[in-house]
Amino acid sequence: MPLPIGILLTGAGLFFLYRSHLKKARLFILSGMVWLFVFSYAPLGNWLLYQVEQRYAALLSPPKEIRYIYVLGNGHHTDEALPITSQVNKEAIVRLTEGIRLYRLLDGNAKLIVSGYSGLFDPTPHALMQQRLALALGIPKEDIITLSEPEDTQAEAKAARAIAKESPLAVVTSAYHMPRALKWFEHEGLTPYPAPTYHLASIEHPHYLGIFSADALEKSTIAFHEIIGMIWQKVKGV
Repeated sequence: MPLPIGILLTGAGLFFLYRSHLKKARLFILSGMVWLFVFSYAPLGNWLLYQVEQRYAALLSPPKEIRYIYVLGNGHHTDEALPITSQVNKEAIVRLTEGIRLYRLLDGNAKLIVSGYSGLFDPTPHALMQQRLALALGIPKEDIITLSEPEDTQAEAKAARAIAKESPLAVVTSAYHMPRALKWFEHEGLTPYPAPTYHLASIEHPHYLGIFSADALEKSTIAFHEIIGMIWQKVKGV
């Protein structure tokens, strides 16, 4: 990942500086700084992420045959003193909102699937939080399928196969995550309609004048994570 690698290089340089190895210190500190500057450059961060996000077009008009809309899990923090919209993180909200948009375009003739386990630091399953949000946004409880067991995308794909079987299925997730997610679903013998959302890279307004920013570094980091994830899938034969 760009930030850890940059910090590691700079840290190694400081270590060599402490040990009075000036040539090595200069090399590592300069390498760390250049590394961070390169991946914090707005056009590069935007371009890297766009290469991942643009693989699947948005599902603006869903086919009427779709019977299940699977909104993949993301994250939340439980705090009953806050509204549900403040407990579910923004990426999860965008994913669920897209699922609900598709549900309404299908005139309620599809089931909305939400999933996600409780995790290590929060006792409430993410699926339950998404169910609460969907209910608050007017989706009937009988049209929501809540899966609290899946811990990752691979497990979500297995759960989808058990529920949807041969029925047409749409998968909603962040645009950057869609290529890797679909690989898992295809590995389970499913051919879902991709419904990417939460697009972060802009090709129409790329913000080239932003030059260096933490936002660009974040985009580079996300792109790195997904590319490494797809490479790992190939290693596993997915």
